Amino acid sequence: MIAHGRVVLVTGLDVGADAAEPQQINGTAQDGRNQCFGIGLLGRDAQHCAADVYSRITTQIVAAIEAGAGDWRMPWHHDGAATTRPQNVTSRKRYRGVNVLALWIAAEASAYSSGLWGTYRQWASLGAQVCKGEHGTTVVFWKQAASRAEDDRDDAEAGPGRMFARAFTVFNLAQVEGYEPEPVAQLPESERFGHADAFVEALKIPITEGAYDAHYRIDLDRIFMPGFASFRDASAHMGTLLHEAAHATGAKHRLDRNFAERFKRDSLAIEEICAELTASFVLADLGIAHHPRPDHAAYVASWLRALKDDPRAIFTAASKAQAAADWMHAQQPQSEEIAA
Repeated sequence: MIAHGRVVLVTGLDVGADAAEPQQINGTAQDGRNQCFGIGLLGRDAQHCAADVYSRITTQIVAAIEAGAGDWRMPWHHDGAATTRPQNVTSRKRYRGVNVLALWIAAEASAYSSGLWGTYRQWASLGAQVCKGEHGTTVVFWKQAASRAEDDRDDAEAGPGRMFARAFTVFNLAQVEGYEPEPVAQLPESERFGHADAFVEALKIPITEGAYDAHYRIDLDRIFMPGFASFRDASAHMGTLLHEAAHATGAKHRLDRNFAERFKRDSLAIEEICAELTASFVLADLGIAHHPRPDHAAYVASWLRALKDDPRAIFTAASKAQAAADWMHAQQPQSEEIAA
């Protein structure tokens, strides 16, 4: 059973295996701003580039967690506004996985009000100019080695064969001049919550209301939730429900997720990060805020330990969270491609 503040595993149940990590990394000289260059890096050069990208992004995430630990505000909490759905300015596809987290942190730190991002060249292709002195944010896209496929991947999902990471520097709309974005339409709050209720219902995960606390029982494959009146508001209720639904996606007959072999003592903490990120990604898609929860304070120390011990940990957690969010979207009657 997985519950906020504690986890009880039901003996004998296998809930999956961790995905393989990419073996090599290849940072490109996009916009002349990346620290890793070249194509087809091998051996120590590839390992150095990988460590550099993983460490830089993980360091930023760790700093954001430490900064928000006092009031339990983590870098994945947001207000549901447009800035919480990072989108590429030219492709109009949404960023995915750990890139979303990196862009959220950058937007929060600089108080950006837009979710539009692009490389220096992408902005220039639209007639815009990155302002002098601006510093970009690193995002990572994954490609399979020796493949002609052009569908870049920006998470740690490694398919057959070796995966190469390509690091790009992107800039927010607030950092450029000469571009006027189109207005961003947002549904009224009542419609957003109505859509969210339908979204959860389409998952077809059994839910029991009126429980003493929120938790997911692996052995019963059922979510247990307190009554609606137990929550501060509708967004708190929906955030908790989606968090538990995220745990449910790890069941063997769904995504078969298990962090135990990879992370050992921190496996439950990583599962909690995965569930939090999944809920946060989906809430952002639905335009609903994701607020801090005091009962997550118990996980902060283990989250920090896991991320500091393994710079790839947050990449794996974010990748699995993106897979869980994708699974949820795939259950909807009319699925839409919302991520790049």
